[in-house]
Amino acid sequence: MSLHRSANHAAVAQPVTERPAAPLLHVDGLCVDFATDHGWANVVRDVSFTVAEREIVGLVGESGSGKTVTGLSVLGLVPSPPGRRSGGRILFQGRDLTALPERAMRDIRGNEISMIFQEPMTSLNPAFTVGDQIAETVRRHRGGGRRGATARAVEMLDLVGIPNAARRVHAYPHEFSGGMRQRAMIAVALACDPEVLIADEPTTALDVTIQAQILELLLSLRDRIGMAVLLVTHDLGVVAEVCDRVVVMYAGQVVECAAAGPLFEAPRMPYTEGLLAAMPQLGSREGRLASIPGRTPEPWNMPVGCRFHPRCPYTEPKCTEGEVPLLAVTPGRDSRCVRTGELELRGAGS
Repeated sequence: MSLHRSANHAAVAQPVTERPAAPLLHVDGLCVDFATDHGWANVVRDVSFTVAEREIVGLVGESGSGKTVTGLSVLGLVPSPPGRRSGGRILFQGRDLTALPERAMRDIRGNEISMIFQEPMTSLNPAFTVGDQIAETVRRHRGGGRRGATARAVEMLDLVGIPNAARRVHAYPHEFSGGMRQRAMIAVALACDPEVLIADEPTTALDVTIQAQILELLLSLRDRIGMAVLLVTHDLGVVAEVCDRVVVMYAGQVVECAAAGPLFEAPRMPYTEGLLAAMPQLGSREGRLASIPGRTPEPWNMPVGCRFHPRCPYTEPKCTEGEVPLLAVTPGRDSRCVRTGELELRGAGS
């Protein structure tokens, strides 16, 4: 499966079901601060989005845009200190997770909502077998004995495509290849059949063939066990392959939100246009790969007005005159740009 598509193939698989009236997961106005040498810095500002049942939503942006902090916040895993949630709610099946005590959150983590972390080699404990680490999750949330938990571990390793699972369940993480460790992390996350899977850069540092296998696995598991996925990534090629909708973040804010197909074809935010232009295109021979000039601002020194305006080729004085809200452009599509109605931005491959 190709990880990069031309403009004619930028559209992705459509949602497999109609979106329910009430979303499965609703992040509403989330704000997260971190203590720095410059005081409290706001690294996530008023972030809102939803994830429906059986939907795959991509949370994308450059490094430092707040994607991982947002994902960790859903499960209450932002370390405190130095971090703190300073505003907003996180609703899961109508329950406000931010109002739950830590004991209740431990019952949800790994059970109803699971997370795949960025680096499987550092996330898996080298002192325990892969099977023990899967079984620990099963026993914590489902109870039962060691034998039953180990049988479940074998079942999960087989589900994620580990060959000879009954033998490899007794192997240690260092005995697995990078791709197999990533599959093992997915097995840990899915051991209790979660409703929502948060996948934080699940294909980082994997070769293209293994990336394609992991993406195929996520799609097949969505269809087989009916889970929703929040895919945190900077790789728009991955987003083009698997996501139903895309939430674009920049400098701690959501700057665009849309169905994947329309967003790839006609972005409504200059930052999104820049990300799409930087995607490698098969068969492209026209000079160097495009890039966005400048760098993401430091969280304690955000620009006045639109946070992207120092790097934006379309900046006008009104872009610096005050906070820019996230506005509905069309039903189901939002953009944080004061010139949204004026600009004709280029999509992927155009």
